Amino acid sequence: MSLKGDRLKDEGSRLQVTAAGATAGLIARFVIAPLDVVKIRLQLQTHSLSDPLSHRDLRGGPIYKGTLPTLRHILRSEGLPGLWKGNVPAELLYICYSAVQFTTYRTTTQLLRAAFHDDDNPNRSALPQSAESFIAGAIGGGTATATTYPLDLLRTRFAAQGNDRVYPGLTLAIRQIAHDEGIRGFFRGLGPGLAQIIPYMGLFFAAYETLRPHLSELDLPYSSGGAVAGTMASVMAKTGTFPLDLVRKRIQVQGPTRGRYVHKNIPEYVGGTVGAVRTIWRVEGVRGLYRGLTVSLMKAAPASAVTMWTYERALGFYMGLGEKREERL
Repeated sequence: MSLKGDRLKDEGSRLQVTAAGATAGLIARFVIAPLDVVKIRLQLQTHSLSDPLSHRDLRGGPIYKGTLPTLRHILRSEGLPGLWKGNVPAELLYICYSAVQFTTYRTTTQLLRAAFHDDDNPNRSALPQSAESFIAGAIGGGTATATTYPLDLLRTRFAAQGNDRVYPGLTLAIRQIAHDEGIRGFFRGLGPGLAQIIPYMGLFFAAYETLRPHLSELDLPYSSGGAVAGTMASVMAKTGTFPLDLVRKRIQVQGPTRGRYVHKNIPEYVGGTVGAVRTIWRVEGVRGLYRGLTVSLMKAAPASAVTMWTYERALGFYMGLGEKREERL
């Protein structure tokens, strides 16, 4: 791997990497917030659009069909702010998640290179590049998911609200969940979340680190090699792990408020992740496990591209500040 390709993992202090990751998460979240709300609404929609009989239990809930019609429906019924529902916990989630993810990824890579160092090049691991990136990406994603999961649950619940607000505000939501569901309520769906994110981030970073050096050598118009590599890696990883993401969303809105969201007919799932998958498969078919995949891919591509593009430039900016500070000293 070229020196340029190693920058993501090797350059910058831990504080600079953390700050760059947080900056990337903050900007990426704001850009893709409307698509995130649409994705969650589609994922929570349990009825089949092709079966009129399945509409009998909607209890006043909306019927969404496709990305653009869902965007128009939310704008018409809830206004422009409806597309940024859950943005406060989501911004906190993306900032904390990105900071933990990139820091853990960098630290894990350094540990792997120390444990499996190449005798001919102490700065390089004897592990294959793809294996090193997969392990570091999986550990980084898993650590970030477990650390920030309560914010992810809050983001989902706020995005699932219609005009009838389940939670008036973030502080009251935290208090209500703690009172009604206990600490475990903040971690509903963590199992499928970890089962999804570990292979997702492993595949993402493995693909990203493999594609980036080659794409960086190309003269791409209006884009950088890192942005294109991030987009391609995200699409490949997201498609492979999407059913677990859908199951996580369905489990996150379980509990005493289940019937009060914009979709009022969300079933009660028993048996954990496996039970939820079986129920969705039996009632909604294979397509039920991929509701919202199109908008998820639409969201994943710009989100990853913006995240990686911003991260690289933010890291360069913070490293430049550090160099200037050292020069003054």
